[in-house]
Amino acid sequence: MTTTLITGASSGLGAEMARQFAALGHHLALTARRTDRLEALREEILAAHPDVRIEVRALDVTDDEAVFAVFAEVAEAFGTLDRVIINAGLGKGAPLGTGRYAANRETAMTNFVAALAQTEAAMEIFRAQKQGHLVMISSISALRGMKKNLTTYAATKAGVAALAEGLQNERVPGVDVTILFPGYIRSEMNDKVEQAPMFMVDTETGVKAMVDAIEKRKAKASVPAWPWMPLGNVVKHAPMPVVRRLT
Repeated sequence: MTTTLITGASSGLGAEMARQFAALGHHLALTARRTDRLEALREEILAAHPDVRIEVRALDVTDDEAVFAVFAEVAEAFGTLDRVIINAGLGKGAPLGTGRYAANRETAMTNFVAALAQTEAAMEIFRAQKQGHLVMISSISALRGMKKNLTTYAATKAGVAALAEGLQNERVPGVDVTILFPGYIRSEMNDKVEQAPMFMVDTETGVKAMVDAIEKRKAKASVPAWPWMPLGNVVKHAPMPVVRRLT
């Protein structure tokens, strides 16, 4: 069985990925700060899939030492770690220069610096094993600079994609790297948005597209493919005035 570690697994996309990977027979390591939610998720999944092994660990991904320790502990507990999904993230943000630096900094530290620590920890394990699958959750917003509240968030997700692409360029023997660019998928991060953006899909549908791309070990995937593959190309290549109207 594949052993998969998911960060930020207590809610939203991470929790739903756990459910869907368990249905595929994966053993799971679920990490997040809110261990009460992780334990509830563990019991829910085991009730449906009793043959799956699930390890739960408390983890604040902005604590570098904890990231390395927990990843190593999980690899030792299972004897191997086949896949790491770097999913934990924040959606906070404000227009630059409007007095909300603290929120932008928190997003940058969680979405990029913490992702770097997770990547380092995962790759140390994969290099030692000579095999592994690293999955980085970026965003459609990473394809271009975004305005206002999305500026910092989009920049961090572009950084995540660049980290992953650098590893793809390196071609570490035995290691596959997948970069996912999710479009609008309903999750706890956006459930307080009063008016859902156009093309928003429910969590289960969106995550199914993510899981399918991960299982196929795609190098890059916009998910769901429709409409985000063609729309992503528009966002990436259109003149900025067009992008401004779209976003």
